[in-house]
Amino acid sequence: MTTPFGRTLCAMITPFTASGTLDLDGAQLLAARLVGNGCDGLVLSGTTGESPTTTDAEKSALIAAVREAVGGRARIVAGIGTPDTRHTTELAREAEKAGADGLLVVSPYYSRPPQDAIEAHFREVADATGLPLMVYDVPARTGTRIAPETILRLADHPGIVAVKDCSNDFLAAQKVLARTDLAYYAGCDEHNLALYAVGGSGYVSTVANVAPDRLRAVLDAFDAGDTARAARLQQRATPLIEAVMSAGLPGTVTVKALLNALALPAGPVRAPLRAAGQATADALLSLHAELSEA
Repeated sequence: MTTPFGRTLCAMITPFTASGTLDLDGAQLLAARLVGNGCDGLVLSGTTGESPTTTDAEKSALIAAVREAVGGRARIVAGIGTPDTRHTTELAREAEKAGADGLLVVSPYYSRPPQDAIEAHFREVADATGLPLMVYDVPARTGTRIAPETILRLADHPGIVAVKDCSNDFLAAQKVLARTDLAYYAGCDEHNLALYAVGGSGYVSTVANVAPDRLRAVLDAFDAGDTARAARLQQRATPLIEAVMSAGLPGTVTVKALLNALALPAGPVRAPLRAAGQATADALLSLHAELSEA
């Protein structure tokens, strides 16, 4: 098992002020809290970080601010995926200048390119900087699966070192793990322990925004050889995982609702997303309290 970006990564939200502008002070406070409570890596400007509605300048400013806040205590992975290869390579270079340790690159969305074009896209982005790259496979959002055969071919590129797996194809993940040295990170919190148990490197977690210590405890227990405890801890986290990730709202919306309820940096979501209602926030707060007391 290799961990090029750490083991317990949070897909961090992007805090905004009440007026909707980028809240860099809030981002620094949240990043420091996450690292202090068990995250050894932070993914910025990913899906949970509202990357489609933040500007290139905001993305770079966020990297620089979080780097200042956490120093060398955590790896910073910058989400730079766009549907445009040229734009993506530009963002890769800017992320490197701003202080990122790695790149998270989603497959080009909307245009639905064939597999050879997807492969060429990743190779061109990987060649653009000296930073290691994490392939982000999330077909439910992009409309296009990165085929396991494509990932196997990409594994021969020295700059492509990891996969964030949101494919919901557990068999395919195991096949690639068995045939490559790629680091595999669970991108769906319900798979954190399961993927780790078959050789995964850890997780890139949305729920870690609100329960970083509880999710890390699962992997810590597994590493200590107490697999039964690891399973119990994963099961205890399941109600909150389900409420955050499978309640009919994007994880960004639910996590920001809970962070705001906890008086932690978050702020509003940007349109077209809309804030969760009070009943949703109250239910999330109750589940969070139950997990914290367990």
